[in-house]
Amino acid sequence: MTTPNLFASTDSFSLGHPPQDQRLLLEHLEVTPDPDNLFHQVLQQALTAAQMTGMRRSHQLMLAQPKNEIVVHFPVLMDDGQHRLFTGYRIQHNNALGPYKGGLRFHPHVTLEQMKGLAMVMTLKCSLMRLPFGGAKGGVRCNPRELSSDELMRVTRRFCSAISNQIGPDYDIPGPGVGTDAQVMAWFADTFAQTTPEHGRQDVTRAVTGKPIELGGCPGRDRASAMGMVTVLEELLPDFDLSLEGLRFSVLGFGKVGSWTSRILQERGALLVAVMDDTGALRNDRGIDAEDLARHVQAHGGVLGFTEAAAVSRADFFSAPVDVFIPAALERMLDAQAASLITARVVAEAASLPTTPEGDEIFLQRGIEVLPSILCNAGGLVASYFEWTMNKGSQIWSATEVEERLSQQMILAARRTRLARHRFECDLRTAALCAAVEQIGRVHELRGVFP
Repeated sequence: MTTPNLFASTDSFSLGHPPQDQRLLLEHLEVTPDPDNLFHQVLQQALTAAQMTGMRRSHQLMLAQPKNEIVVHFPVLMDDGQHRLFTGYRIQHNNALGPYKGGLRFHPHVTLEQMKGLAMVMTLKCSLMRLPFGGAKGGVRCNPRELSSDELMRVTRRFCSAISNQIGPDYDIPGPGVGTDAQVMAWFADTFAQTTPEHGRQDVTRAVTGKPIELGGCPGRDRASAMGMVTVLEELLPDFDLSLEGLRFSVLGFGKVGSWTSRILQERGALLVAVMDDTGALRNDRGIDAEDLARHVQAHGGVLGFTEAAAVSRADFFSAPVDVFIPAALERMLDAQAASLITARVVAEAASLPTTPEGDEIFLQRGIEVLPSILCNAGGLVASYFEWTMNKGSQIWSATEVEERLSQQMILAARRTRLARHRFECDLRTAALCAAVEQIGRVHELRGVFP
């Protein structure tokens, strides 16, 4: 039996039989799709879009696997005097568009497959936003809530020193993610400075993004993801005869993104009806004051105990009567059960990949529009690009300038997605992916495959 030449230079997948072609490619990669594997979920979605756009087989193979997978194990001295071994990852997916870019996650459930999936998402996100970056993702398997400040600092510094030879301001630029913040990035930047040869230290400030303002951070970075989310809503909601004024919405997750999104939407005339985080769920059909709730969460660590709304069950939270449902927590939280309960007309994914394929199928069957995460969740990435650009040019932009530039970038990406939806006659998630992989395909065509 002759093995198909998957690197044929002029051959592209037949658009008439994408499932069969996708199976051939997955077999070549020795990937057996697992419905619970985040990387496999992203891979199949990206390959479907690649086949729809006619991307060459060779380019699909280059997109299908990370370029580099870095795994490190390092000891850290704990406050009790004992050493504990931690595992860290840095996945560099694709740098056809520019240096690798992606956040760092400190979380007890960090895995290699999760990092691979999120790194691929970053590649697609950078492409959709037309940023000169490729995708990466990294993290450490730990629970930052159980670490003291000194222990968190030592974990950060040891992880940075373990991967410092694999990153750099023109090669791979880490930023913050789940479980990390500006302080963590400050420690990371300082450690990178101590482990960088003297001749390269002038570039240390732009080797890391998400830094404090005092170290060259981007003004407004803390609310950039939320601003990007709200801008996308302003641009696309009129397509569904909705507007922010009087909009009723609920939020899953009330961390930085969920909290800021709720507060900004409230400023624009929208009404928060229900919210849920890992401490509990709240609902008040007359409205919840997002500012008061944010202060409560800051003081108590979660929404539990907030007295201006009733504590409700998970089912009552998901079924709250709203126009827009905003998942702003972790991946794969909207499964088939949750999707069958949601009554919203629109789901706007402020989190990265919050919907499972089964949940997606139910949304499609029920006619619920999904604004995809690679669009809605890109505001923080764009702000990181602005920070890198400012550091590179020794410039300082005001918070107003940052928000204006961010808004323009998000509007263009939203319109790009809308256009792809009409061109390919598909849902918005697939449209965003098509707009992303089409750009990557063009770049690979121009660059060619070395040698």
